[in-house]
Amino acid sequence: MENKVHIMDHPLLQHKLTILRDERTGVKEFREVVSEIATLMCYEATRDLPLSDVEIKTPVATATFKKLSGKKLAIVPILRAGLGMVDGILTLIPSAKVGHIGLYRDPNTLEPVEYYCKMPNDIAERDVIILDPMLATGGSATAAIQFMKNYGVKNIKLMNILAAPVGIERVNKDHPDVDIYVAAVDEKLNDHGYIVPGLGDAGDRIFGTK
Repeated sequence: MENKVHIMDHPLLQHKLTILRDERTGVKEFREVVSEIATLMCYEATRDLPLSDVEIKTPVATATFKKLSGKKLAIVPILRAGLGMVDGILTLIPSAKVGHIGLYRDPNTLEPVEYYCKMPNDIAERDVIILDPMLATGGSATAAIQFMKNYGVKNIKLMNILAAPVGIERVNKDHPDVDIYVAAVDEKLNDHGYIVPGLGDAGDRIFGTK
């Protein structure tokens, strides 16, 4: 079973992504546009949410309409850059709960190590969208997905603004049941693990650090 990679080529997304890529874009605008992109991506990533019928009375008549049903959502940003996508999603789904995963890369093994993890108590009963602006090597994403599975989560999606082919391949190999939502797939990674042409370090540009 191979996961689906949903590349969102909507004109608004592509326009906003170009703003993010521009090295002249300042912290305030970068942060705002990351949030706007997350909102637009959330609209597509939640297309398959289940609906149920509900009868209500309008000012004119009583009739049956649709409302969201089934499992509730949780969004889980990978610290710290993933935090930049949270508010954009809560704009659309204010009732979603938010978990957090902090990872760092072990300098010897280069594998991600968890340093912080805090989840809603009912996380196993929720559908989860993991957030990280960049899917580079795929190491952090793969680890975060595994943490969610260890909590008993059954339905997981991964949302990234930019991805490199190697990162998609890694997630696909390790977690073929997880769909990936991205605004663009770039060419490659450079020797420092940055996506090329990319947009630089998303965390530094969101928080104004170097």
